[in-house]
Amino acid sequence: MAGIYIHIPFCKKRCHYCDFYKTTNMELMSLCVFALAREMELRSDYLEGKEIETIYVGGGTPSLLHRKQAHLILESIKTRFKTANNTEITIEVNPEDITPTVAGDLIKTGFNRVSVGVQSWNNKVLRSMNRRHTCRQAHRAIDNLQDAGFTNISLDLIYGIPGLTSQEWEADLDITFKKNIKHLSCYHLTIEPSTVFGSMKEKGLLSEIDEEESERQFSILTTRTREMGFVHYEISNFCLEGYYSKHNRGYWEQSHYLGIGPSAHSFNGYSREWNISDIRGYLKSIGMDLVPSEREILDEGMKYNEYIMTSLRTMWGIEPAYIDAEFGKEMYDYLINMASRYFRYGLLEKVSNGRIVLTTQGKMTADNIIKGLMK
Repeated sequence: MAGIYIHIPFCKKRCHYCDFYKTTNMELMSLCVFALAREMELRSDYLEGKEIETIYVGGGTPSLLHRKQAHLILESIKTRFKTANNTEITIEVNPEDITPTVAGDLIKTGFNRVSVGVQSWNNKVLRSMNRRHTCRQAHRAIDNLQDAGFTNISLDLIYGIPGLTSQEWEADLDITFKKNIKHLSCYHLTIEPSTVFGSMKEKGLLSEIDEEESERQFSILTTRTREMGFVHYEISNFCLEGYYSKHNRGYWEQSHYLGIGPSAHSFNGYSREWNISDIRGYLKSIGMDLVPSEREILDEGMKYNEYIMTSLRTMWGIEPAYIDAEFGKEMYDYLINMASRYFRYGLLEKVSNGRIVLTTQGKMTADNIIKGLMK
């Protein structure tokens, strides 16, 4: 399979935790949409004719697109690429944008999956993160989407937020499960230096929560999702059976994908490319029929590390036989040797099909384990 990611870099205001590339200059949106369509023309051969099984429109705030703009983006993809009959087509939305009319327009335009940036059901927490919506608007947005006919809805939540108690986090999950959603993405807050939270932390105005509370909130998350029948299929992602994010699973299984728009990344099996994170520079280059991107050719060591990094985050884990076949016995022996200590500490385990996966305890320190297995 192959996928296409479209980056819509526009937001009405900046959330205090977000370090994705974005701009609040809404005047450039129309120009950007036409530039996205033009970039698709310029890169129509990147995926070498592979059938497109997933399309993901992210941001930024894609729900700020007008219906005609969203239609142009999807039609440009269908014109330039071969798409499967059952293509998963996802759009990220902010709750405050989703009126009954907008929800209906999304269905009519061709989207069949929606990811809603709820982040929290607590108005105090929403204000602290500088979100535009309220808890009431989030409830209405989900109701509007379901009334319009969406059955594949994912919610984003954030935990590990300074000031968020375990009781408040559990209350967030209780509300979520009452909404009859099929997929849940839950991210532990990471305070990045380039964000407002990062600046506050540097000035001593904000501190990350302690490790014990962090682990407690992660434990609440895994326990509650399991009780509700959700599969914990990736560190931050949970779903009812059959409702995996096909697009994100493509990333983790190293399927090929094309990224369109400022800051978007692409991967074709032997190299990675990324567009510049500058809307004006992007528009200028595309206007000259040039794709403003950089490229990195992956050597064998980098490919091995990519496989470890993406695979171990999932419930499918690492396949040692694949390492042996793809990278040779030396790398296979290296993997087994490095993994042995994590087996002893109960952080990794082998499952029935021979794959190596993280234990529940291991998921709490996944990044460190992944680094420990890399070459």
